[in-house]
Amino acid sequence: MYIVMLGPPGAGKGTQADILSQEMRVPHVSSGDLFRRALEERTEIGLLAKGYMDRGDLVPDEIVTRMILERIGEPDCAAGCVFDGFPRTPPQARTLDENLGRQRKSIDKAVYIEVPGEELLRRLSGRRLCRKCQTPYHLMDSPPRVPGRCDKCGGELYQRSDDKEETVRERIKVFFSQTAPLLDYYEKQGKLIRVNGNSGIEEVAKGIVSTLGVSMAR
Repeated sequence: MYIVMLGPPGAGKGTQADILSQEMRVPHVSSGDLFRRALEERTEIGLLAKGYMDRGDLVPDEIVTRMILERIGEPDCAAGCVFDGFPRTPPQARTLDENLGRQRKSIDKAVYIEVPGEELLRRLSGRRLCRKCQTPYHLMDSPPRVPGRCDKCGGELYQRSDDKEETVRERIKVFFSQTAPLLDYYEKQGKLIRVNGNSGIEEVAKGIVSTLGVSMAR
């Protein structure tokens, strides 16, 4: 199965996509992870994407689509995957459909995780990461024992540039102005599923699994 996870920044797409991919035993294809890896390796695509990601803007279609298509062309995606962060616009969705269609495949469902705007801002602006081991924290939900220091390795905690309040507000604004039309695209195909994301991780995961009605691998 090919599943698309949709939702604004902070809705928990990555967490839920990871849970679903593990249960279904298919890859979790995250555009953000792919771009960050490309940036760390200083690839051409990574450097092109950096400026857009730092401002909270969407990376242009031609850049993100190229990377995603390369990834799903790998053998482990032959039986399906869970998309996280892609597609974000109707043109990207159409390109993905065309690519899968040439292989006689298609997107099965698109899951939209709904979360109120103020809750999104609270979730994102409070996030912190360890510079050494990348362990995540949240100033209100899961703070470190020692302010500013990682519980595991003692590394310095920092706030990603795209998690700062001003950038977060812009990211949310960009989502609703540019990505929301994607909901109509999948709704017209009868593939859109809406799930309440304003609750705990496990509860949201159960809601997604129940609504999808898929047989989970154990």
